[in-house]
Amino acid sequence: MKKKIPFPFLVSIFAFTFFIYACDTLRKSPAKPAASRKNNSSVYRRPPAKAPARKPAATSRPTYPRSGSKSDIPQVVQVARTYSGTPYRSGGNDKSGIDCSGLICSVYSEIGIKVPRISWQQSEYGQEIASISDIKAGDWVFFVPEAGKEGYVSHAGIVTDVRGQQEIFFIHASTSRGVREDNLFSTYFKGRFVKAMRPF
Repeated sequence: MKKKIPFPFLVSIFAFTFFIYACDTLRKSPAKPAASRKNNSSVYRRPPAKAPARKPAATSRPTYPRSGSKSDIPQVVQVARTYSGTPYRSGGNDKSGIDCSGLICSVYSEIGIKVPRISWQQSEYGQEIASISDIKAGDWVFFVPEAGKEGYVSHAGIVTDVRGQQEIFFIHASTSRGVREDNLFSTYFKGRFVKAMRPF
C-alpha cells in the first residue's frame, strides 16, 4: 500500500524550491540590452565626437609641375600664333580643330610644360592678377557666357600683346571664327571678362 505525502509538506517543498530559484535568478539576471533601455531625457549625455570631414580626393584637382618661367613667354606667344586660323572643335587638341582650353594646353605642351586641360582648372592655376592694368603677355584671361552676370568660366585665352590701357590682345579659339586674336576691351569681351591668371 502506497503512503500519501501530506499536502502541507508538498506546499513547503514547492515554496522552498521557488525561493531558492528566484534568489539565484535575481543574482544572475543579465543587464537589459541597450535597445530596450528607455532614454532618460533628464540625464545629459554628451554627443559622440564627430570624425573630421575628409577633403575631396586629390584627383579632383590634379597638381602640375610649374617648370615654366618668364623667359618662356615669347615662345608661348610665338607657338600660340601658329594656331591662328585653326577651326574650332569642341574637345579638339591640334591644328585640325581645337577649343579654347585645348589651345592653352597644346601651346604649353609644345614647349614642354604641362598645364591643366579643363578651363575651370586653368582658371585656378598659377597666381590671380589683381588688376587689369597689371596684365602682361603670357597671362591667361577667362570669361563667363553672359555679359555682366556671374557664372562658370566658359572661355579662355592667352594674352599675346599689351599695347596700351585699352588694348590688351589675346589669342583664343572662337567658336565662329576659329583661333584668332581679339582685344580684351572690345564690346563683346569686356563685359564677359572675369579674371586673369599668371601661370608662372
